[in-house]
Amino acid sequence: MTGIRWILAIGLAAFFVFMGVQKFGAENIIFATIAERSGISLFEPVIRIATGIGELLAAVLLVWPKFRRLGASLALTILFAAMAFHLSPLLGINVEGVGNSLFFMAMAATVITISILFVEMQAAKENKN
Repeated sequence: MTGIRWILAIGLAAFFVFMGVQKFGAENIIFATIAERSGISLFEPVIRIATGIGELLAAVLLVWPKFRRLGASLALTILFAAMAFHLSPLLGINVEGVGNSLFFMAMAATVITISILFVEMQAAKENKN
């Protein structure tokens, strides 16, 4: 069980590092599209950078066993927000110039995150007994 916990946590943390560092570069088409369609200019760059910080924080917490559930909870919050925007008219599943891959990556990461939460809760329950 310990091996599975580490594999899931490190894999998801790597995903969040990969996605998070991209938020610190130039303007991001996803956040620019949301800013344009919503009329809220805060999305680009403020919310983009805040999202990147959240993703990197989630990655750190995921590999720190004591805080893994907290990291998974933060990751799940970020993923639910991402999927909500993809399912809304502000962004859509198929983003022009990007396609639908980000939506499906978010769905896959959500399944992994829920798996981590389940495995960690089971491990905590076993440790109490």
